[in-house]
Amino acid sequence: MTTAVDSFADLGLSNTLLKTLAEIGYETPSPIQAQCIPVLLDGHDLIGMAQTGTGKTAAFALPLMEQIDVKVAKPQALILTPTRELAIQVAEALQSYAKNLPGFHVLPIYGGQSYTIQLKQLARGAHVIVGTPGRVMDHLERKTLNLDSLKTLVLDEADEMLRMGFIDDVEWILEHTPEQHQTALFSATMPEQIRRVAQKYLVDPREIKIKAATATVAAIRQVYWQVSGLHKLDALTRILEVEDEFDAAIIFVRTKTATVELADKLNARGYAAAALNGDLNQQMRERVIEQLKSGALDIVIATDVAARGIDVPRISHVVNYDIPYDTEAYVHRIGRTGRAGRNGHAILFVAPREIRMLRTIERATRQPIAPLTLPSRADVTNKRVADFKEKVAEVLGGEGLDFFANIVSQIAEEQNVGAEEVAAALALMAQEGKPLQIAGEDPVPRPAPRDDRHASPFSDREQRKPRFEGGDRPRFDDRPRREDRPSRPVPAGDMVRYRIDVGREHGVEVRDIVGAIANEAGIESRFIGRIGLYEESSTVELPAGMPGEAANALKRTRIRGVPINLRPDEGRPGGSFGGERKFDGERSFKKKKFADR
Repeated sequence: MTTAVDSFADLGLSNTLLKTLAEIGYETPSPIQAQCIPVLLDGHDLIGMAQTGTGKTAAFALPLMEQIDVKVAKPQALILTPTRELAIQVAEALQSYAKNLPGFHVLPIYGGQSYTIQLKQLARGAHVIVGTPGRVMDHLERKTLNLDSLKTLVLDEADEMLRMGFIDDVEWILEHTPEQHQTALFSATMPEQIRRVAQKYLVDPREIKIKAATATVAAIRQVYWQVSGLHKLDALTRILEVEDEFDAAIIFVRTKTATVELADKLNARGYAAAALNGDLNQQMRERVIEQLKSGALDIVIATDVAARGIDVPRISHVVNYDIPYDTEAYVHRIGRTGRAGRNGHAILFVAPREIRMLRTIERATRQPIAPLTLPSRADVTNKRVADFKEKVAEVLGGEGLDFFANIVSQIAEEQNVGAEEVAAALALMAQEGKPLQIAGEDPVPRPAPRDDRHASPFSDREQRKPRFEGGDRPRFDDRPRREDRPSRPVPAGDMVRYRIDVGREHGVEVRDIVGAIANEAGIESRFIGRIGLYEESSTVELPAGMPGEAANALKRTRIRGVPINLRPDEGRPGGSFGGERKFDGERSFKKKKFADR
């Protein structure tokens, strides 16, 4: 399919899903959605080559859901992802698409989560399973996951699973699925091993390749605010008040309803704002844009489709009130500012769970997006006072004040007060519903999760960035090989050395061990200590106090298809260190830190 598709209705989706997409703000399919959805609806196997951030989740999730029979409480679709963060993200997307599908149940399963919880949820019945290879494999071996009713299998970010050493586990899972099912493989690149897997397990697949939009937007200042401690509307108004060079803005939201609601709220706060969405006819749309050009409006709240083609030089700011679903949309959004040789400003609101998308956007725009410090109450007050003083100075420089000066003198004499007190009363009256001094307290700023080198290895997921993102640490393939670096950095805290039953003879590298432990036990890589790689086995240092749940998960973990059988090291030959060691810092990693994962 090479022709442009303007509507999801052109792709053959059911009315139920079309209604849901309209409600959550999907208006026009991205290129990968337009090309993949019809292929998958026709029942073909598929190889999709696309970067993260191109909208591929909907590309496989929407046709997958058309096949689900909610009356059959058995897994009918399995989606394999390389990391727990992506598993959660995909599961949440599926749940949102099932808004008008009563009884639909999607279950994410991944290492580090309690088996008890997963077993209870599996026993209740789930229609779609989204999981990491190790944990899915474990449930299949324990026979707690039955795939007899499987209709669709999706391999998401297959090249990332290869980099993390999970490709053998993926093949094992493929071999334990029913012969008759549809398979979709998505990968940003196509290494030989991934190509081999596709040739072996996919039947006459259609191949679709999408090139992600990239852009260099050096003229646009890009910043983000991580949503925390303050309502988004309150944060928005604070930011708009203190932003330098503010002239006019487009604020992007996901739904038509949100454009109207946010416009009403901003108007109530004294801003000249209007909604721009697909429900407006052409005449009304042109009127809104003309008002923005002339200065009758300062803010337009728009959806992606409604904002297409807007070229208003005075737009100084673009605010992504809702993060876009893909990088192309982001690039198009911020392209509304920084025109006609002017400086542009792009502000992005990011929820904790959306940090992954933020990193993807940074790669697409080839620019880092800096965190924005939310203006304090004092900042806003100072700006309002400065603006007020400027207006007063302008009036003082004019004429015709004698009449009003006489009135002030009369009031001061009648009330037996000084002229300053009368001026203060007039200033209070002149606030016009927008007080110079705002009430309330500033929210406690969210701590930077990566800067504390003594942080817990199991920090709260809402407050940390995904472990396997290029913005957090180098990708495994980019890190120096073991022989090029003497050892991993030693983390602070109590460490215990363990032995595992994989080594050089199994083709294992240090990065494979790091990836497997980080993903299955939920231990951030920076808390994994020295790794000794030997011929038949290896040793690895992990934080002390690891509970049975995490230890058991690692005992059953496989690396390159081999069970690692994690156990305390008994000081066999070949190790250069051993036992439990105490490093600087008095804190130890409590059992609860592991159990909370």
